[in-house]
Amino acid sequence: MRSLRALVLAVVLTLLVSVGTLYAEETKVTGSASVGVFSQYIFRGYELSTGSVVIQPSVNVSYKGFSVGFWGNIDTDENSTQSFVSDRPNRKSFNESDLTLSYTYNIEKLSLTGGYTYYGTKYASETEELFLSATYDVITKPTLAIYRDITSFPGTYINLSLSHSVPVYKDISLDLGASAGYFNGSDDAFRTDSSTGKKYSALHDGMLKAGFTIPVVKNMSVQPIAQYWFPLSGKAKEHGHNPNGHLDDTFVYGINMTYNF
Repeated sequence: MRSLRALVLAVVLTLLVSVGTLYAEETKVTGSASVGVFSQYIFRGYELSTGSVVIQPSVNVSYKGFSVGFWGNIDTDENSTQSFVSDRPNRKSFNESDLTLSYTYNIEKLSLTGGYTYYGTKYASETEELFLSATYDVITKPTLAIYRDITSFPGTYINLSLSHSVPVYKDISLDLGASAGYFNGSDDAFRTDSSTGKKYSALHDGMLKAGFTIPVVKNMSVQPIAQYWFPLSGKAKEHGHNPNGHLDDTFVYGINMTYNF
């Protein structure tokens, strides 16, 4: 049933992209379609794959501030990690399909976004999240985002990120970024030390990244990317204290191909 749901979502959003591409000039529809191939799937510091390549397709369509997006994860050889229990060990698995609805309002250099994400996960209970974010358009484009799970894993995640692109040659740019996250679990499932301690609350994950954006043809580019993920506190990296699995220092590398319209 979940695989069928993911397929239906993908088909619907692909149709939206096709319609948007045909009528973008008249309706001012904008968006992007991309596919990434990476050495590992990391989500907020948690390792959700290991020892395999992951393929991550996505589609986003926007109109007058409203946006709808689809994101998926295909693990080519699913294996368990300290944060992830495989339901299809050593097999290919389309194990996540997410749908995001949002609205963005701009006030001069400030962009405010609010939205909802449905996480269609096979390896854990499906869940839903509300989020708010604010981005200020200066050299590092600081973005503060707050996410609140409202269904299966009640908790709050706060992330501060920075990004900057530097022209290198013609239309090629060097893209740099960094982020830091704080997590506060509010459900009993987040109690530490075998569910007998306090609920997990800590400076959580950090991430540094670098890559290039290389135009291929009009509106299409490739982006080789490298990321370094690391725990931000002793609580986050301590085995047994972080109920969703401790965080490790992890390098991720891969390439993303994007078409904008």
